[in-house]
Amino acid sequence: MSRSPHRPPAEHPPGARPAPGLPLVVLATLAVLVTAADTYVVVLALPDILTGVGVGLDELQRATPIVGGFLLGYTATLPLLGRLADLRGRVPVLVGCLLLFALGSLLTATADTLGPAVLGRGLQGVGAGGLVPATLALVADRWPPERRALPLGVVGAVQEAGAVLGPLAGAAVLAFADWRAIFWLNLLLGLALAVGAVVAGQVRRPDPIGLVLAVLTAGAVGLHLASPAALAEDVTLGLAYVPVVESLEWTTPLLLGALVAGAALVWRSIARPHGAVLPLRGLRQLAGEVDVVGSTLAVVALGSLVWAFAAADPATQVVAHGAVLLPLAVVAGVAFVLHERRTPEPVLPLSALRPVGAWGALLVNLLVGAALVAALVDIPLFARNTTTPGDQLGAALVLLRLLVAVPVGAVVGGWLCRTVPARLVAAGGMALTAVAFVAMTRWDAGSLDGALSTVVLAAAGLGFGLAIAPVNAVLLAVTEAAVHGSASALAVVARTVGMLAGLSLLTAVALRRFTAEVDAIGTPFELCPDTPADCAVYDAATDAAVLTQLHTVFAGAAVAAGLAAVAALVLLREGRSRLVRP
Repeated sequence: MSRSPHRPPAEHPPGARPAPGLPLVVLATLAVLVTAADTYVVVLALPDILTGVGVGLDELQRATPIVGGFLLGYTATLPLLGRLADLRGRVPVLVGCLLLFALGSLLTATADTLGPAVLGRGLQGVGAGGLVPATLALVADRWPPERRALPLGVVGAVQEAGAVLGPLAGAAVLAFADWRAIFWLNLLLGLALAVGAVVAGQVRRPDPIGLVLAVLTAGAVGLHLASPAALAEDVTLGLAYVPVVESLEWTTPLLLGALVAGAALVWRSIARPHGAVLPLRGLRQLAGEVDVVGSTLAVVALGSLVWAFAAADPATQVVAHGAVLLPLAVVAGVAFVLHERRTPEPVLPLSALRPVGAWGALLVNLLVGAALVAALVDIPLFARNTTTPGDQLGAALVLLRLLVAVPVGAVVGGWLCRTVPARLVAAGGMALTAVAFVAMTRWDAGSLDGALSTVVLAAAGLGFGLAIAPVNAVLLAVTEAAVHGSASALAVVARTVGMLAGLSLLTAVALRRFTAEVDAIGTPFELCPDTPADCAVYDAATDAAVLTQLHTVFAGAAVAAGLAAVAALVLLREGRSRLVRP
């Protein structure tokens, strides 16, 4: 990795040494859990959210920006956030991401229209995405290569546990309150974890005057957005919500007070840089270090790719707006690579990925994502089309049999890496998942009622979990500490892109096969000329075609998992000597 001549090379990035305390790592891991759970909470609350922001249930296609906005924020800014974690330390990025997550939660909780809800979800995605690489880098800072696989497995287990706890937490909140309570809870948790990270990370004492100004600014904006009835409808206190200039809604005393306090905060941060709440003095230097041009190209390339897959309707297309978004992603991606090779301060240290173990870990993550999304989407679909028709909860409980095994596998995989080469653990886990998917291709309409299906689902989840710690451990072992944030960010990007691309491709192939099967059946008038409206033969053939479609997805997932196993076995050799003690 090239460095600017004015800055001497450092063995460790700012914030990486001395090693972080265990409480900080625990808080960062809890933050990953909260944000991971939030990803899955929205799936359950989405119909209520749409109604709350004025979108009818007959306009579900307009829900795409709410889901896609989170994915876009989560993925597109990861390279930049990973680089910031290397340049400015893990704790500032953790705190900043938690505050962004809290701000996004506030905007979503107070949204009355679709626009603020999409913006809020996007900010939540940015905050949630940046927490993962910063936390993985924290683990790498604290534990040496031969001992870090187990804590990496714990972080991976906590992240995957969000898929289990998210829907359960959402259901619990919705049982006693409306959907907005979910995001108010996220706001409180984000702020509490940010304060905890500041204390545990031993961040230097902030300027007390600047801190007061920041609290006043945030409090005024929060009260304006929330507009609690006890204040807004009060005869006296409600004057704070009445615009001073009637034609300008933003001239309420609350917002004007926020503008004044915010301007004072900016001035104070510039005038008193020591302990400043806003690190404005170093922005120019930071802009040069993070490579603004490279960061912009990375955001455009990843954003175009993510939106092309996230906004697609799997029933009719592989990608959305492919004629525009895919060429844009390719052009931005090529320009990014060319720019990164020339600039002395690249946002992504491509040279650090030259070891086989580094790019091999990214390839394995890509394939794991493609296989995982098939399980998350098509196992509930299989359940709803067989044993739990029309029962969303029952289908979710079937998927839960797989999801609960993933965190277990993540911890076990980290423990095994202490004595077994990481490549064997990862390859064995993905091979187990591939075998489980092959077994799913033989499921019939009654298979989920048997105990064997639970064994198959648990085996698939265990296999996914076993691969988490070894892949991350190898990636962090073969890259320098100065780029651990960037490398971890790329690992998350690879898995997310694998999930999005895998969903579109596998669904497209499966739908094509379903269409061919249905065309071969014939019409009810041909099969049952006397009773075409009640044709059991046609119904049975159609049900068989649906199973064929789902089996095709499972077969594709088996291929992806098998390729991931082979890639892990062949490409994750680089980290062996550093991961296992002689």
